[in-house]
Amino acid sequence: MTAPANTREYNGLTIPIPGKFELDPAHTRVGFVARHMMVSKVRGGFSKATGSVVIAEDPLQSHVEVSIDAASIDTGVADRDGHLRSPDFLHVEQWPALTFKSTRVVGLSGNEFRLVGDLTIRDVTREVELDVEFEGHAKSPWGQEVIGFSATTEIDREDFGITWNQALETGGVLVGKKVKIEIGAEAIRQA
Repeated sequence: MTAPANTREYNGLTIPIPGKFELDPAHTRVGFVARHMMVSKVRGGFSKATGSVVIAEDPLQSHVEVSIDAASIDTGVADRDGHLRSPDFLHVEQWPALTFKSTRVVGLSGNEFRLVGDLTIRDVTREVELDVEFEGHAKSPWGQEVIGFSATTEIDREDFGITWNQALETGGVLVGKKVKIEIGAEAIRQA
């Protein structure tokens, strides 16, 4: 079987030839999950993210840059979203974007790999590792070359200076420290 046009084989995986892909905002979701009151989980996401994926000749030299509009946070509850935009959490007026810039690709196994990079929230930058799954490569009905991937990681929000909390009468706190990040994305070839 031959690989589709604009692809190549790499360690048994069909991947795109080198080039730059831009995130498709209509098919990209940056979501998160956080504990609430020690008994449940709140899910939310950001509706506006831009970025690029550059596939290098050596796939392990590929890199990603993403900017997320902090004010686009949405948990489905307007009051909570307003609080998350406030200085207690993201402080979107002072820091309007969350950014990620990859520094290396490691641990390639089949279509899964680890992407290491610098995540900046507020004015704090920390190295994070994302577990990424390359979902595939396709050509859209409109002739666009598209790649898809999903990624997850977990961060401690306090590492980024987001320390607001409230003690509960029954013990514990209102908001958990750990936040799971879940990304599903498509990107369209630009070059």
